[in-house]
Amino acid sequence: MSDAHSKATVNLSRRRLLQAGGALMTLLVTPVGMAQSQARILAVRVWPAKDYTRITLEGAESLKFSHQIVKNPERLVVDLEGVEFNSVLQSLPDKISETDPYIKLIRAGRNRPGVVRLVVELKSEVAPQIFTLAPVGNYGHRLVLDLYPTEPVDPLMALLEKRTPEEGAASTGSQTAIASNPQELPQISSPASAEKKPAAEEPVRTARNDAARGADKPAKPGRGAKSEINRLITIAIDPGHGGEDPGAVGHNGTFEKTVTLAVGKLLRERINAEPNMRAMLTRDADFFVPLGQRVEKARRVQADLFVSIHADAFIRPDARGSSVFILSDRSASSTAARWLAQKENAADLIGGVNIGVKDSHLAKTLLDLSQTATLNDSLKVAKAVLGELGGINQLHKGEVEQAGFAVLKAPDIPSMLVETAFISNPDEEKRLITEAYQEKLAEAMLRGIKRYFAKNPPLAKTNKIALLD
Repeated sequence: MSDAHSKATVNLSRRRLLQAGGALMTLLVTPVGMAQSQARILAVRVWPAKDYTRITLEGAESLKFSHQIVKNPERLVVDLEGVEFNSVLQSLPDKISETDPYIKLIRAGRNRPGVVRLVVELKSEVAPQIFTLAPVGNYGHRLVLDLYPTEPVDPLMALLEKRTPEEGAASTGSQTAIASNPQELPQISSPASAEKKPAAEEPVRTARNDAARGADKPAKPGRGAKSEINRLITIAIDPGHGGEDPGAVGHNGTFEKTVTLAVGKLLRERINAEPNMRAMLTRDADFFVPLGQRVEKARRVQADLFVSIHADAFIRPDARGSSVFILSDRSASSTAARWLAQKENAADLIGGVNIGVKDSHLAKTLLDLSQTATLNDSLKVAKAVLGELGGINQLHKGEVEQAGFAVLKAPDIPSMLVETAFISNPDEEKRLITEAYQEKLAEAMLRGIKRYFAKNPPLAKTNKIALLD
């Protein structure tokens, strides 16, 4: 081989080596955002509540992150890797309310090439849970920041603070007035006093109403029966959906979660106005509560009844009417009931549950369903409420239906799920958003509940709290 050819070969090798080295150096110094397209944040949402505050970042792709707690002052720092800092992220600080129980303010900005940093300044120490959710329903990839207090809110202590019905009604935070003439509602009392009530105070009876009541229609108990209620009755009211989970959406854009909370607050006001009853809400604001935690809250306050409030939806807009469901320990009473239970049980997927947290309370709550006595009581109170609903609205079915609703699985609390009306029906949607109809719903449910307890007074409470600890 000639010297000239050897030199040419060496020079070519050197050029290739330099090109390769240059490419390597370019790869090492190029920011992540230049080497590949950055992920876009599509939406940011903040759900403040006393129980906890949730921040949700929704992206077009799965979001990679790291986080740390910084002390003095308390801050949560979250780094988003490979994320574009856009106008959506810029809007996040404006979404923090001064009344947020846990967040003072949020700062967001580029920290270094390819990394966006969120700094959450906290009002107090928190126990954060941060996790990702795969796309489901109308949502894309989500990164969820749940900021819980280090000392969880105890629903029992909150309930015990309401010493009188007036205090309970005043603490609801709702503008709605209590029924102007509560004497018009059937009172929970002894059979003797119940028999003294004039017939004019009975709710209007119709053929549809009587058919719905069936064997459980109000009958005057014998004088020798013991139905005197000598202790406070506690009722857990569960407004369905909330926060990230809007529930069904009506033709005109009404969210089911909004209707259920409004009706739930009205029902709580009316119950708290009764001298021997008190109520708690599983959620009193627009935030998400997992199905198991709803049941756990009811058990924590030793509830005598659990009432889950919903606004039905179906694939056909002509479906209409009110319904009441109880748990089925076998199969659903109809195909529609099974479909509805499956849809409601998917709330945890939509709302977003941190499956990495193992909840011992939940494991104890979802016990085996050999709860014949509880199911029998559930059926009795459901029939009473269904009959009262039949006086203010058409009934979808004239009998209580059954299906495997996860939220009705408390083994020791009579439970029912009330579908107030079909929010997917344009006519019923218009009624559901009016305060007048919401008040009628609350009053009808209260009448049914009181009829049930008048005939089935609660027994002395056992120490259920010990079972939870």
